[in-house]
Amino acid sequence: MTTEPEIPANRTPTLTDVAKLAGVSVATASKAINGRGEVRATTRVRVLEAAELLSFAPNALARGLLSGRTGTVGLLTSDLEGRFSIPILMGAEDAFGAGQVSVFLCDARGDAIREQHHVRALLSRRVDGLIVVGSRTDPRPPLVGNIPVPVVYVYAPSANPNDVSITVDNVGGGRLAVEHLLACGRRSIAHITGEVGFQAARDRAEGAAAALADAGLTLVGDRPYFGSWDESWGRAAAHMVVERHSDVDAIFCGSDQIARGVLDALRDLGRDVPGAISVIGFDNWEAISADSRPRLTSIDMNLKRLGAVAGQRLFEAIDGSVSRSEEFPGRLVMRESTLPLG
Repeated sequence: MTTEPEIPANRTPTLTDVAKLAGVSVATASKAINGRGEVRATTRVRVLEAAELLSFAPNALARGLLSGRTGTVGLLTSDLEGRFSIPILMGAEDAFGAGQVSVFLCDARGDAIREQHHVRALLSRRVDGLIVVGSRTDPRPPLVGNIPVPVVYVYAPSANPNDVSITVDNVGGGRLAVEHLLACGRRSIAHITGEVGFQAARDRAEGAAAALADAGLTLVGDRPYFGSWDESWGRAAAHMVVERHSDVDAIFCGSDQIARGVLDALRDLGRDVPGAISVIGFDNWEAISADSRPRLTSIDMNLKRLGAVAGQRLFEAIDGSVSRSEEFPGRLVMRESTLPLG
């Protein structure tokens, strides 16, 4: 190694300085620092020692460009309100590491044309990969065209089984909800849920019916009560269920919004929750579940975990690893709306 060059105190060391100190060309110094394989081991050591001696910190963007990466990821969502995309984004950023990767968030608003525009814009920025977040759990068409970077689908799986999709086990979530109600001593259980056209509604109902069948029981009314994903439907359906089935002692709701409407109706009807009727929701939406009266037991879909796994799988794919689709269970978050029978 040559004598350490004199660098003015107010100037940051450059790659040229490192190359000069190591006695190599700038191109060779760049390859050595960026881990390229065309450099002899002894030369690489000499360059790294020179970089350390000079306290040389390579520009992150320049390193990315040399390695074919920019340290950026695109996150496409159709969830305008951010109900699902924001927790998933937070989980993905946790996986990426603070300050390590920049995330471009684009809202397609459920519009395929807008989505294609965002994809083109993100690819023009040379993102290293894409995470696509759906607003519902139904399989969605894969991104259109030749996408030159890895893509991971979250919450809503890709309709192409060869794509990597990270999803929630909604059937298992429905089963978990009803198993909890059974463990609380409830036997006359109704299910009020959202639109039958949503895969999530059908899956949760399937899990609920399976758990009851294992216990030798059926849903109150022998069917799920499908409707809309809002409080007004929860109120109307709860009135209908209680009027037709006065012995109902538990209601599993397909969403927390429905559950809050159910709680309002039961309060109007003079039915004590959880004394006379237990109520459980789905989503664990803190803005609703933690502020309900009483506070609402709910199934949490672990959206941040989904985002973290999606980020990990995207990293692996960028590095050339082959990932596979995965489905993750929800978890029960107990609050005061489902206490065991005394």
